[in-house]
Amino acid sequence: MRSVLVIGGTGTIGGAVARRLLAAGWRVTVTGRRPRPVPEGVTLVLADHDSLPVGTFDLVVDCACYTAEHARQVLPLMRDAGSAVMISSKAVYADADGNHVNSAGPPRFDGPVTEDQPTVPPGDMDYNSAGGYGPNKVAAERLLLDSGAPVTVLRPSKVHGPGGSEPAREWWFVKRALDRRPYVLLAAEGKGADHTSAAANIAALVECVADRPGRRVLNAADPDAPDGLTISRVIADLTGHTREEILLPGDDPAGWHPWHRVPPIVLDMSAAGQLGYRPAGDYAATVAETVEWLLRNRPGHDPEGWFDYTAEDARLRSRSRLEA
Repeated sequence: MRSVLVIGGTGTIGGAVARRLLAAGWRVTVTGRRPRPVPEGVTLVLADHDSLPVGTFDLVVDCACYTAEHARQVLPLMRDAGSAVMISSKAVYADADGNHVNSAGPPRFDGPVTEDQPTVPPGDMDYNSAGGYGPNKVAAERLLLDSGAPVTVLRPSKVHGPGGSEPAREWWFVKRALDRRPYVLLAAEGKGADHTSAAANIAALVECVADRPGRRVLNAADPDAPDGLTISRVIADLTGHTREEILLPGDDPAGWHPWHRVPPIVLDMSAAGQLGYRPAGDYAATVAETVEWLLRNRPGHDPEGWFDYTAEDARLRSRSRLEA
């Protein structure tokens, strides 16, 4: 029986990886900073990067590698493993003007983003910040890829899946369904898009590269890239929500949603496909698990500004007056 260590294995991505490999017959050990439920058959070790388990594993997957220091701490385990994976982010990509997804100005890419797209420079500032997240990920990527260890870096986009401590982005539409809002407002006529990445699809890609060790970078996104209108319709169908679609022009703030990106950001998935990767499903198929989880486990708090129904109603009244 092959063994895998999943660092950060109690989160959305790590949990999906643990479940996928457990079902495939792997002996699965996960780390987490706090006690959390894990599937039967999975071993949970309470640990952070400065106290990682000692041992040799056939596969090491780091879902919590945010800095070069984290990369240095996990590198001995990855060197001893037959294959290793670091979960990075599409936040590392920069356009021709140096803009990225966390910069003040939106990035503008010339079509689907490939793994050859330039990245932001590496850095070691606070990784838990808009300006520091991408640079720290780049620094971690480079340390691991330059080490000679058999590390595959995966760059997902907007991750979705059950679990996690923060409200899932899908809560934006699920709560509106539960509140029976009679309409939904969508900026840019619902055409804004930021490529989705199902945790189940990331897990499928991890399993694929586990059997094909090497030093490489791969995008990790869903086989489709739904826009805001499509996502709203998928979740409406899953929740039985009948509502009117109000398609607003431009970047109207009343119609903002978590996937609103203009121009859209789409990751090129051809490199993963050429490696033999087969996704678990498209967005509609994979997000059903997230929606079901949200309906059972409603978030304890809502992000600020997500559900300003008063402002939405005022915007709709304003629109109605203009059209009268």
